[in-house]
Formats: sequence, C-alpha cells, structure tokens
Amino acid sequence: MAKRIVIPGELVTEERKKLGSHVFVREGKIYSDAIGLVNDESDFASVVPLEGKYIPQVGDVLIGVISAEKFSVYLVDINSFYPSVISKRDLREILKPGSVVSAKIMKVNELNEVDLANPRVFFGGEIIQISPVKVPRIIGREGSMLNILKEGTKCSIIVGRNGRIWTKGGDIELLKKAIKKIEDEAHLSNLTNKMQDFLKVKTAKKNEQEGEN
Repeated sequence: MAKRIVIPGELVTEERKKLGSHVFVREGKIYSDAIGLVNDESDFASVVPLEGKYIPQVGDVLIGVISAEKFSVYLVDINSFYPSVISKRDLREILKPGSVVSAKIMKVNELNEVDLANPRVFFGGEIIQISPVKVPRIIGREGSMLNILKEGTKCSIIVGRNGRIWTKGGDIELLKKAIKKIEDEAHLSNLTNKMQDFLKVKTAKKNEQEGEN
C-alpha cells in the first residue's frame, strides 16, 4: 500500500498510538508537523519528512538516472520515494544503469507510480543535486537566473524539477559555487543581481590569475 503524504497540521491518525518523530497530539488526535510520509503501521505514529525528495507532478520535466531494466521498461531514479518508468519503445538507444535522461511526467496513478515520456539521453557531463524546493530560485523569473548562470559559467545547463541539474562544458566548479550560493541565500531579495556580480568578480579573478601564469 502506498504511504500517505501529509502537510503540517494535517491529521495523521485518530488512533491512540505512541508518538514518533514529526507528530504532535491535539485533543486526543495525532497530527503532522512536517511535509512527509505517514508511518502508522505499528504502535507508533510518525512522519518521514520529504525535504530533499521530489513529489511527482504531471507535466514536470525531470532529470533521471536509469536504475534497472525490466521487461519492456527502464526503471528510473527521479529523486523521489515513488517508482518511475520509461517505455523502451520511447527510446532509440539501449540504456544501462547509470545512464542519465531527461523526461516529462505524463501520468501519476493512484499509487503515485510515475510514467515518463519524451526522453532525452545525455552523454557525459555531470549531475548537481539540490533540494527540489530551491529549483524555482535556480531558474528565476522567466529564466533570468538560469540565463545568468549559463552566461557566467559558459556551461550547458538543464534543470529538472526534481532537484537535479545536468551540466557539461564551461566552468563547472564555478557553477557549483554559484548554485551553492543561491541555495544558501534563496531567502534574500535581489538575488539575481547579486549572482550576476558574484560571477563577474569570480571570472575576472580567474582571468587575472591565468594571465599571471
């Protein structure tokens, strides 16, 4: 049976159980204090936080990693608690575990199993992992932050809604520093302009050092 997702303040169970993590009691009922998966199959009631994990949404484009081959499909790790598959009919290439693809979520069924389509296979490059909740900050309004990252690092960058970023070429180490800075300062205003200045300073310093060698 698929585990139920709850949000802070949502009822976990009306049964009398021992309290595990991320739950509290109010008027004899047990509620969640986090976004997560309910675990109430024993004498304890608890919630496993979903922070860092992706909750599938139809229409999202993801970066996935092939985890296994099974009959007519590939199993894909999408940084989620839920399984996902790509039909072999949608691919020209023969993939192996570890292959990196982007794909679009076409269907999420009642068991939260995910069907992916429109796959694109990536060769080479590197994956950077971030929290899915920080993805909008990495992209920016109308793609403004993403464009600054591309221009400032000269990297090819594809951002998945599941918190995975595929990149190739350019200054990947600078890109990692920039993404870490965005994650740490996501709560600040005017972050796009600050990031533009950050990349200019780092690039100028690197060019200066290379000129001295």
